[in-house]
Amino acid sequence: MSFFGLDCVRKKERELERRLRANDREYNLSFKYATNAIKTSKYNFFTFLPLNLFEQFQRIANAYFLFLLVLQAIPQISSLSWFTTVVPLLLVLTVTAAKDATDDINRHRSDNQVNNRKVQVLIDRKLRSEKWMEVQVGDIIKLENNQFVTADLLLLSSSEPLNLVYIETAELDGETNLKVRQALPVTGDLGDDIEKLADFNGEVRCEPPNNRLDRFTGTLTFAGQKYSLDNEKILLRGCTLRNTEWCFGLVLFGGPETKLMQNCGKTTFKRTSVDRLMNVLVLCIFGFLAFMCTILAIGNCFWELNEGSEFTVFLPRQDDNDAGFSAFLTFWSYVIILNTVVPISLYVSVEIIRLGNSFYIDWDRKMYHARSDTPAEARTTTLNEELGQIKYIFSDKTGTLTQNIMTFNKCSINGKLYGDVYDYTGQRVEITENTETVDFSFNPLADHRFAFHDHALVEAVKLENPEVHAFFRLLALCHTVMAEEKKEGELFYQAQSPDEGALVTAARNFGFVFRSRTPDSVSIMEMGQPHSYELLAILDFNNVRKRMSVIVRSPEGKLCLYCKGADTIIYERLHQSCSKLMDVTTEHLNEFAGEGLRTLVLAYKDLDEEYFSQWKQRHHEASTALDDREDKLEQLYEEIEKDLLLLGATAIEDKLQDGVPQTIEQLSKADIKIWVLTGDKQETAENIGYSCNLLREEMNEVFVISGNSPEDVRQELRNARTSMKPDALEDLAFLQERTRGKGVKVVRDEVVNGEYGLVINGHSLAYALECSMELEFLRTACMCKAVICCRVTPLQKAQVVELVKKYKQAVTLAIGDGANDVSMIKVAHIGVGISGQEGMQAVLSSDYSFAQFRFLERLLLVHGRWSYLRMCKFLRYFFYKNFTFTFVHFWYAFFCGFSAQTVYDEWFITLYNLVYTALPVLGMSLFDQDVNDKWSFQHPQLYIPGQLNQYFSKRAFFKCALHSGYSSLVLFFIPYAAMYDTVRDDGKDAADYQSFALLTQTCLLFAVSMQLGLEMSYWTAVNTFFVLGSLVMYFAVTFTMYSNGMFLMFPSAFPFIGTARNSLNQPNVWLTIFLSSFLCVLPVVTYRFLLIQLYPTINDKVMFKVRQAKAKIPPPSRPLRIRRTSTRRSGYAFSHAQGYGDLVTSGRFLRRPAVSRSSGFTGRTTTGFSPMGRSAGYSPTGRPQNVKVQDVVVTSLQMYRTIKDPAL
Repeated sequence: MSFFGLDCVRKKERELERRLRANDREYNLSFKYATNAIKTSKYNFFTFLPLNLFEQFQRIANAYFLFLLVLQAIPQISSLSWFTTVVPLLLVLTVTAAKDATDDINRHRSDNQVNNRKVQVLIDRKLRSEKWMEVQVGDIIKLENNQFVTADLLLLSSSEPLNLVYIETAELDGETNLKVRQALPVTGDLGDDIEKLADFNGEVRCEPPNNRLDRFTGTLTFAGQKYSLDNEKILLRGCTLRNTEWCFGLVLFGGPETKLMQNCGKTTFKRTSVDRLMNVLVLCIFGFLAFMCTILAIGNCFWELNEGSEFTVFLPRQDDNDAGFSAFLTFWSYVIILNTVVPISLYVSVEIIRLGNSFYIDWDRKMYHARSDTPAEARTTTLNEELGQIKYIFSDKTGTLTQNIMTFNKCSINGKLYGDVYDYTGQRVEITENTETVDFSFNPLADHRFAFHDHALVEAVKLENPEVHAFFRLLALCHTVMAEEKKEGELFYQAQSPDEGALVTAARNFGFVFRSRTPDSVSIMEMGQPHSYELLAILDFNNVRKRMSVIVRSPEGKLCLYCKGADTIIYERLHQSCSKLMDVTTEHLNEFAGEGLRTLVLAYKDLDEEYFSQWKQRHHEASTALDDREDKLEQLYEEIEKDLLLLGATAIEDKLQDGVPQTIEQLSKADIKIWVLTGDKQETAENIGYSCNLLREEMNEVFVISGNSPEDVRQELRNARTSMKPDALEDLAFLQERTRGKGVKVVRDEVVNGEYGLVINGHSLAYALECSMELEFLRTACMCKAVICCRVTPLQKAQVVELVKKYKQAVTLAIGDGANDVSMIKVAHIGVGISGQEGMQAVLSSDYSFAQFRFLERLLLVHGRWSYLRMCKFLRYFFYKNFTFTFVHFWYAFFCGFSAQTVYDEWFITLYNLVYTALPVLGMSLFDQDVNDKWSFQHPQLYIPGQLNQYFSKRAFFKCALHSGYSSLVLFFIPYAAMYDTVRDDGKDAADYQSFALLTQTCLLFAVSMQLGLEMSYWTAVNTFFVLGSLVMYFAVTFTMYSNGMFLMFPSAFPFIGTARNSLNQPNVWLTIFLSSFLCVLPVVTYRFLLIQLYPTINDKVMFKVRQAKAKIPPPSRPLRIRRTSTRRSGYAFSHAQGYGDLVTSGRFLRRPAVSRSSGFTGRTTTGFSPMGRSAGYSPTGRPQNVKVQDVVVTSLQMYRTIKDPAL
């Protein structure tokens, strides 16, 4: 892809295979592999000035003003002083260079912080503490618990039995659950023996650097033997070592060649659509400037031929130049005089406006997150107005929409629902932070971070309700969680799924504590009594089965199968005697689903000893079969997992961040389409989609694309499109397209009846992003209201964003919180980083950052819309005032013999943009707002005009130019007519050049000030001071410069002596000023009045409502809790792929013998839960979390106290 680093591409072309030898730097240096240092900065001390100036002069306007400066240095053609261009140009270059230097210094600091981290490296048979940037390929390094992995490593050995290590890959794929890696036995025997490690001389041959996170191929040759290497033996940079005291690794890839850095897109210079449009308009203006100068030069030539000869007697031509050469010089003279059509102060003002609007974001207390002490931050100042034009938002899920927290919320046991809280009248009450929690002090092994509010469940446990005990016994036994107890009572659970962690922690708190496991046993504490269950089989989870089971023998010798899984899967396998209980549990499941909770159904079955012995034998034969092993195992699983007895259901809340559903609803009303790109599995993503109101039950249909071949994916996409729009053309060539620059087609939106959603998984997306199918996918996806892409890699995230950028004429925003989001953040027009629990890489690569997803609503609907509105008003007004200023010169040329004489005083030309009109327009651009923030939230539709470029476009620009042309005619010819053959009150002649110049420039200043007043929607004391102060400043400066004293001191610089006091005391002069100003704004007032009356915009309607309310802001409506009332339930709450079952039963996970522990519930001990999942109210930051439960509707449900049916 073009947006990824060029270095990486070149390296891949050169290097076909990587070869390295352990502990042999001399050999490895011969290949010139990259070191482990990273560099994201652009400049150094010596290259900053030349590179930065080179970049700045690539901007057309800067190069143009440099060219003007050269022209002004030629006395034959210059009629203006050189300082009128030098001062503004230096100011622009200095301000921009200072901003670029500040940004790059921050990048240098970030690089230095990472490069100077310390790690232990084996050098000269000793472990030495070295900086990360000094680590080289082939080095052996030692990592300790909770350390970041320094580079891409081959795992050699670890402190854990069988050389296992546990890593957290949040920085890579956004998942905080732990993953297991295991070293080769031959290297595992090295242990932590420094001598053996120093003697290790294994040679690795592997794939070259690439960005594939999910695969690795290579071989290790050691002691004459060759060993295969795969991804399970590799530790990638960006991972974090967890629950492992130490490990040793061999560096395979360093710095920019690591897979993490290969997945980070190239940093590109982002420019707004307004910037791009301005570049086009500036080119048009240059063309128009050349056209005007050509007309005036031709006019000069004709004038010289016809009239000029009469003046040669007393004005002889220099060096006998003819009329043609005079016209040539006149052309360049008018280029200098008319250069104000693109004044350099435009770019200075734009930078100031963007900087000011960036400060508003930084200072906004309503985007400050007090809990984490994180303010919003505008990390760039060049993209603010683009925030008001967003059409597509691409969001990560984990940590962006959710809090990375799973909580056991409710459950249904034997037909009775637990989890709700009722008052003394029997009415259900909403659970808040102040709601009383259950006291688990009876259980010394309880996790103090777990919170539950329904006391009835604890009472049922204490009363030894058999169904309740069986329910929690199942949760304590049926899982693949691994427990660690380094100190007595301090339990740490390592769960591959955050859901499993939450369920096992819930069972732990209610008295069924999972303590430890071996390959053939599970030890738990049941209400203070230790029990050891023999583990006979694990029927593991996969995406097809959507359930898992364990077969155990209780201490009493009873055989039992415990099963948990998706409701639809479990219900098909229940005994017919459970039908009545199924109906009640189904009603509970519907209620859970209506609240967006993730559900599981629990069931069990008692097994016959003889039957199980036969089944076990067949299971062994199937598990060792070479052919059709999976199919044979699946048949055996189906055979034994039937006639189950229903126990109940669990409801887990994958806690959303506060305000996510409301934010998504508001953004949807603003016609912003939201796509969720997540590394999680499809079921998890769908559940979050529903709970955050992205997918809604009211949608006509939610399409799931899960084809395993290109043909299947293409057909599923076409079927979805046909369902949404039956008359849709199949041939993409007949799409309504228009060509954008470089032959790229722009696919327009297609209108469909109803609302639809699209869910596509990772392998299907890989096919959909192929060149032959990308337009098919884009067309179908853009017809949907919401799109969710599951199991996507960081590169695929960037490719999806790039696809929309390429073919849609729309502005994109990407938001995420992990390193796996960096590539899409860099590719999108706007990148937003969440300061979350997955590190700071996303924030460091972003354009804007804050702590919570809900702040995105304020960033776009308030700051973004205001910034865009202000910038558009600024540009329209700025072009108007400068075109009007310049066109007067054009009309004057026909009355001065095309001599390149200026119509205004030279000092007025110099100060017009820098002093007289600078502050009023800046005041409008920094403080103006059509409606305040509360009205902006109440009417999100106000955001839509920005998406359609209605405030500033080529059409708006040409309307502005026409208005300027009309105003310049008024401002030249009315003062001209008023001064023509006019005398003063005392009878003296008033029609001289200096008096006319003063009158014209005064009329101009009043006209543009009145136009500014019409543009302004929100007057503040500052705005008023700027407008009136500029007029006062004009008169003060004018009277000073036209005074006798200035003329006596500098007679050549101030020739307009006495003009101000002689002209401005005449009534007819003031009448001319007001008449000209009134005629300039009259068409604007008329046009806007008719437009508001006949075709009012959404802004006009809302501003009318504001005026009706007499500026009294209506109280904001209390945000309703968004609740789904549907029958859809979670198919399965596990958010992981293949489970840990094989690892559990293989014995490869064994740890050191656990410390002795007491068997009774005596004495209070400290308990904990390891930071590897989002379980049971646990936050990876270690903070206690508040449990919030959404409001629910009370159902008239007949609760089952106890099922007496013997069959149950």
